[in-house]
Amino acid sequence: MDSKQSKNESSEVAGRIYDVSDYKREDPLSSGLARTHEQVSDTYAEGEIKAVIDDVNGRDIEIAKERSKEER
Repeated sequence: MDSKQSKNESSEVAGRIYDVSDYKREDPLSSGLARTHEQVSDTYAEGEIKAVIDDVNGRDIEIAKERSKEER
């Protein structure tokens, strides 16, 4: 495989986005996109109970939950 062909294949992979049909395909790229899409949508739907921000010094900073007036 020459470098020009490799470069073209790389740009095809880089430009590929998730499609619903990826769940039915069996190639590694489609299955990876489907799995990643599932993980992202699960995380988005469920949220995070103890959300933290990763500090540059390696320390976790907890994000406090804002309470509504009814909860106070």
